Amino acid sequence: MRKRAAALVLCLLLMLQITAPSVRAEQSVYFVAVGSNVLPLTDATMPFWSGGYLYISSSIFTGVVWSAVGISHVPANARQPLILYSGEDRSLIFNLDKPYAEDPQGNTYYPGAVVRNGNVFVPASVVASYFGLQYSLIPNVEHGYLVWLRQPGYGLSDEEFATAATYPMASSYAQYLKSKESAQQTTPTPSVPEQDEEETPAVNGKNVYLCLKAGENTAQLLDVLDSAGEKASFFCSLEFLWTQGDLLRRMSASGHTVGILVDGEDSRSVTQQLHEGNEALWRAACTKTRLAYLENGDSADLQAAQEDGFRCIYPDLDRGSYSLSGTAQAEALLERITARRGSVMVWLGENVSAGGLNAFLDLAQEAEDRCLAVTETT
Repeated sequence: MRKRAAALVLCLLLMLQITAPSVRAEQSVYFVAVGSNVLPLTDATMPFWSGGYLYISSSIFTGVVWSAVGISHVPANARQPLILYSGEDRSLIFNLDKPYAEDPQGNTYYPGAVVRNGNVFVPASVVASYFGLQYSLIPNVEHGYLVWLRQPGYGLSDEEFATAATYPMASSYAQYLKSKESAQQTTPTPSVPEQDEEETPAVNGKNVYLCLKAGENTAQLLDVLDSAGEKASFFCSLEFLWTQGDLLRRMSASGHTVGILVDGEDSRSVTQQLHEGNEALWRAACTKTRLAYLENGDSADLQAAQEDGFRCIYPDLDRGSYSLSGTAQAEALLERITARRGSVMVWLGENVSAGGLNAFLDLAQEAEDRCLAVTETT
């Protein structure tokens, strides 16, 4: 019955696609589909990335949409948190002043909700995992990306659904551009006081994505990063994921990203390691990841991970065989980063001391570089 219904949706959407309107390109956007419904596109409710998590507006769980995924919500107000619920026994409570969500039993789930422009956004992966939904981020659709939430067993692959949803997305994008043009025409351009040339803020430096291997001194490295207000990505072995729950929860709550470190020489397959790693991460921090770093693997291992939906990172600069223990090493690292154009992803491995990382962050901030965490689309 599910397959028949899915096939019907596919046919209807493909029929509509024949007359898809053409629109001029303006910017990359994030479409949202819940079940078979492609939602209206607005700046106020568009998904965004923060701390390695993709956030979606809680307002999508209203009207006809809730029946597609079985989730409804109680909006937050001055005295009450946001509540997402499904049935009588499954609910997530988002207190907007806390960095996590809670269920009725008091279990915590990281990260929590984010308020942007008066709208409450929730992490898509956390909501999908808790309520047993399937969640996809489909790249390379016309004009940007497609975030798709649905019940399991929908009957269409990501590619099939994206193809079938071409017309609704094109129509939504056309309305989006029309509303923006209308707003620009009706909103007077504010006068801007003239500034001297030297008072105009300049954007200097570059984005640096630091990737580290979690180990014995991870807590000290987190102390340094948090003190400097910078972010990084930690790739964790299965042993670390099963035994270091406190550190994993801290990483998630403070905006760093967690990836899975897999070994191509392990007796278990790459996909087995990845799924076991996500199981451990879910038990520890109620979240999962699609980021992975492959050691001692070959092209077949890489292909297997990618076909299973994981993103294996490719560092622009591999410094895993070098140590970062002091100012001299920090200066050498910054020199190599500066020599490259654009953003730089750096693999530092495990030979990093707290003092060496602190020295590098000081130098990077002097150069106006920004240290960020890798995301699924970085």
